Amino acid sequence: MTGYQIFWPLLAHVALVYGLYALLGQRRAKMVRAGKIAKSDYRENRDEPAESLAVKNCLANQFELPVLFYACCILLYVTEADNLVAVALAWVFVALRYAHAAIHVTSNDLRYRSPIFAAGYLVLAAMWVWLAGWMAIG
Repeated sequence: MTGYQIFWPLLAHVALVYGLYALLGQRRAKMVRAGKIAKSDYRENRDEPAESLAVKNCLANQFELPVLFYACCILLYVTEADNLVAVALAWVFVALRYAHAAIHVTSNDLRYRSPIFAAGYLVLAAMWVWLAGWMAIG
């Protein structure tokens, strides 16, 4: 598989990040309008209300494990290992990130969130193993 298919899942994850920024802004504005926090309190951001804290934490989480996803996608492309297997794994990883984020910003129930995170972790590990194997035999 040649072309840019490996970058579509990456761009889908970028869309998730932008969506989370928008949700965070909306929830923070709602808290300010409701008088639960002053706009100036966000300057140092020490006492984030629970309504927006989950989104803030979810957003921060998008710059942890997904950073390895971005690196892997780029390396898969550069090494021409971005075949059907790699692209499928990338889409599964992103779908799991969307599911993880949806749980994180709603119920935040660890009974559901943790297994989805673990599945994404394993899918990303499989992407790295695929890349390493490709380079080893290439």
